[in-house]
Amino acid sequence: MQLKIMPKKKRLSAGRVPLILFLCQTISALEVPLDLVQPPTITHQSPKDYIIDPRENIVIQCEAKGKPPPSFSWTRNGTHFDIDKDPLVTMKPDSGTLIINIMSEGKAETYEGVYQCTARNERGAAISNNIVIRPSRSPLWTKEKLEPITLQNGQPLVLPCRPPIGLPPAIIFWMDNSFQRLPQSERVSQGLNGDLYFSNVLPEDTREDYICYARFNHTQTIQQKQPISLKVISVDELNDTIAANLSDTEFYGAKSSRERPPTFLTPEGNASHKEELRGNVLSLECIAEGLPTPLIYWIKEDGTLPTNRTVYRNFQKTLQIIQVSEADSGNYQCIAKNALGAIHHTISVTVKAAPYWIMAPQNLVLSPGEDGTLICRANGNPKPRISWLTNGVPIEIAPDDPSRRIDGDTIIFSNVQERSSAVYQCNASNEYGYLLANAFVNVLAEPPRILTSANTLYQVIANRPAFLDCAFFGSPLPTIEWFKGAKGSALHEDIYVFHENGTLEIPVAQKDNTGTYTCVARNKLGTAKNEVHVEVKDPTRIIEQPEYAVVQRGSTVSFECRVKHDHTLIATVTWLKDNGELPNDERFTVAKDHLVVTDVRDDDGGTYTCVANTTLDDVSASAVLSVVDVPNPPFDLELTSQLDTSVQLSWTPGDDNNSPITKFIIEYEDAMHEAGLWHHQAEVSGTQTTAQLKLSPYVNYSFRVMAENSIGRSLPSEASEQYQTKAAEPDKNPTAVEGLGSEPDNLVITWKPLNGFESNGPGLQYKVSWRQKDGDDEWTSVVVANVSKYIVSGTPTFVPYLIKVQALNVVGFAPEPAVVMGHSGEDLPMVAPGNVRVNVVNSTLAEVHWDPVPLKSIRGHLQGYRIYYWKAQSSSQRNRRHIEKKILTFQGSKTHGMLPGLEPFSHYTLNVRVVNGKGEGPASPDRAFSTPEGAMASRQVDIATQGWFIGLMCAVALLILILLIVCFIRRNKGGKYPVKEKEDAHADPEIQPMKEDDGTFGEYSDAEDHKPLKKGSRTPSDRTVKKEDSDDSLVDYGEGVNGQFNEDGSFIGQYSGKKEKEPAEGNESSEAPSPVNAMNSFV
Repeated sequence: MQLKIMPKKKRLSAGRVPLILFLCQTISALEVPLDLVQPPTITHQSPKDYIIDPRENIVIQCEAKGKPPPSFSWTRNGTHFDIDKDPLVTMKPDSGTLIINIMSEGKAETYEGVYQCTARNERGAAISNNIVIRPSRSPLWTKEKLEPITLQNGQPLVLPCRPPIGLPPAIIFWMDNSFQRLPQSERVSQGLNGDLYFSNVLPEDTREDYICYARFNHTQTIQQKQPISLKVISVDELNDTIAANLSDTEFYGAKSSRERPPTFLTPEGNASHKEELRGNVLSLECIAEGLPTPLIYWIKEDGTLPTNRTVYRNFQKTLQIIQVSEADSGNYQCIAKNALGAIHHTISVTVKAAPYWIMAPQNLVLSPGEDGTLICRANGNPKPRISWLTNGVPIEIAPDDPSRRIDGDTIIFSNVQERSSAVYQCNASNEYGYLLANAFVNVLAEPPRILTSANTLYQVIANRPAFLDCAFFGSPLPTIEWFKGAKGSALHEDIYVFHENGTLEIPVAQKDNTGTYTCVARNKLGTAKNEVHVEVKDPTRIIEQPEYAVVQRGSTVSFECRVKHDHTLIATVTWLKDNGELPNDERFTVAKDHLVVTDVRDDDGGTYTCVANTTLDDVSASAVLSVVDVPNPPFDLELTSQLDTSVQLSWTPGDDNNSPITKFIIEYEDAMHEAGLWHHQAEVSGTQTTAQLKLSPYVNYSFRVMAENSIGRSLPSEASEQYQTKAAEPDKNPTAVEGLGSEPDNLVITWKPLNGFESNGPGLQYKVSWRQKDGDDEWTSVVVANVSKYIVSGTPTFVPYLIKVQALNVVGFAPEPAVVMGHSGEDLPMVAPGNVRVNVVNSTLAEVHWDPVPLKSIRGHLQGYRIYYWKAQSSSQRNRRHIEKKILTFQGSKTHGMLPGLEPFSHYTLNVRVVNGKGEGPASPDRAFSTPEGAMASRQVDIATQGWFIGLMCAVALLILILLIVCFIRRNKGGKYPVKEKEDAHADPEIQPMKEDDGTFGEYSDAEDHKPLKKGSRTPSDRTVKKEDSDDSLVDYGEGVNGQFNEDGSFIGQYSGKKEKEPAEGNESSEAPSPVNAMNSFV
């Protein structure tokens, strides 16, 4: 099945189509091979409006092709231009281009005019546009005398430029004598006509060198106007000047410099009209004067301004619309507004249009007997007139051709013959310009030919379109069909796309599209074919792409880029930064699959792109690197609104280094009291750049600001200027006021003084006041220096006092201070607790009761009661030098307590003393008590009477005796046995001297009665009261000096006792001999 190629619009691929030979391009008209006869075609010509440089030779271009090669001729101003008669004019060989040699002699003005080129051969003649030749001009300013201008401050001014008329028009700008551009603003700006407009003048506008320059780019020259002198003076200066030297006529007006509403300087009136050609840039301008300076706004009546084509220039005084079209016609309104009013000006815009093509005529190739048409359609405003020429001659006077018929913008051909070949020109013109197009009719009889090279190899990427070219020619126009494989059938349009130029498109190439394709061209005169080959390759892919990275300045970052590609292709990987090459810096390292940047800097931030290329395709992946860091310090600190108790601080934030600032921290330094020490003042949001700060009196402030973001805190800014506040009376009093006596007859008043910042002024002192709480005395006061203590002497012992301390300085007193209570000094208690009673609860526990001591007799803060108790000594123990006493303290006003850990079947003695902050009072009379025999003692007696126990003890004694005999024998044989060691070994440990601190608090070590214990162990030094020892609560148990009790004497923590050693009456041993001691004595 054959499928003829019908004209079809080409489908455009969104992606690149890489081919080894890719010749697919849509041709709008059939290209005739140059080896075939054809009429001339103009291929290149100079522009219609051709401005030349008079210092160079004139070159007027005209190039054409045809078969046979065309000859060229020229007209000038509508008549034949005989170049042979002018020695300065030559024509390039095989070309129609003219070269006019004016460098050696002659003037450019001589050759001004309208030129047209004609290219002719036996098949017809093509003509060029009318080329208007004009030399560029850059004339000088006419000499003029410019008087100095004196103007009152605030008045409007227009400095005229009026440049000379050049070709092309000059570019205008204002500069001073130093060739520095004059600054422009909303108040001062240059108009489209080159004048310099001042909405109002200021004293800083005074200068003597306002110079207008005109630059002529074509000749690269700059012309200068004479300098203009301007002096702006105040009203008083103006009156003095008028009276002294000047006449009223020498001033630019005598209006008042008071504020005034806007008035337009240009354009004049309330309305104006503007005409512009389609495709140009529409420029509308409004400049107004007024005080204060007016602002300009633009609107379009009954419409909106085109968003993508609207540009504001010259501080919104100029509105520009690019690529203007007829739809942009209408009324535009500019509005000038200041605080005193507003005015508006309406500009009516009409967009005209030089002719533009809707359908230009195309070359027509026909075979003898065929029909065809040439169409020439154009538009414009006003609508252009269409006229036809043939071979450069108006068709109305050209030789008649029976095969053609004119129908307005169309020429209809029927049954053409070889003599019908010619070049036709279509001219579309209106008052704003013209269009000229050449199109030939070439009558040929030619069999098909394929213009594409044979056996072209197309390598394409899978899943992308493939375009197989089959450029062809023939007359009549051949039909094209495609086949795949040596014996394949014709390809169908349901899978493939056939283009009118012969190209076969495979919309989505797959691996099975690989193979050989054949293009066949046929007409009635013959057939032509051509084979091309297709290879479909795997696409290149980035399988591991670089990822977005946020890194801190100075760190290292790595971007990955792993590529997979067709194994028959070679891939190269290139890294780009912001679509340009990587910096030439050793910090950038490119490896096979990644890019590493070390010591990252701020300017390393940007978009990094990995590009993988093969000969057929390329693929890229990008990632953004954000370099972050702590913010740069704020700067430009400024203090405003300075009051006695507040000031406004403003600053300019430093660069946030790509991490938004979250807050600003403000610190202050007090150069008067703590120079060099910075304190926190306030924090504000990261969006603020000002802060209202509360101030204290009599401080010499300096401030600094730090910025903080998610990375950290910036360095401090430079310190602000210093600002010292006035002195004021203190606004606070000392804290931590206390009254405690150090002696029984004094009261020590202490407080925490104010610091220098809190003093609020010089001469800081304190007024110290006191009186007895329960008396009728008046306050006694004394003013002291800036100290922290005052001692009141001669006070009664432990009396409550009311105390207050007030700050003052040279300005005045602080507010009335709070009153606190204190006490004069304590003394030792005078009375012992009375009516001491002991109730023995069981063999290890006793309960003690006593009557409280009257508060007046305590003479201080009651700390509690202390029980001293000790075990009565036997006659054999009285040779000891100390009696070990134990102490229990019961805090607060408790009048009873428990004595735990007593030994059964023992005699004890105790007394009770009251304790205050000064110490202990006298002891109560001693009270003796005894504990009953306990269960353990009975068991010990029972064991001692058992026969087996007696036998065991005898065996132990015999063993010891044998050991002693062995030692005695060794000694008699010369063995060393120091007497000192022997004495130490046999000494009674109980008669060794004991240190005073052996009886430590919290221990119940008992050295008075060593009874035999299992395995020879001694009584533990810390006897914890256990549940099986007593059923009594621990609430009534006392404590050692370091023990913990509540105010009511309740027990907290582990019970402990204290041993107190006192001299004994005799030298008896303090303990009964144990069995081991007996054995030692035996030796």
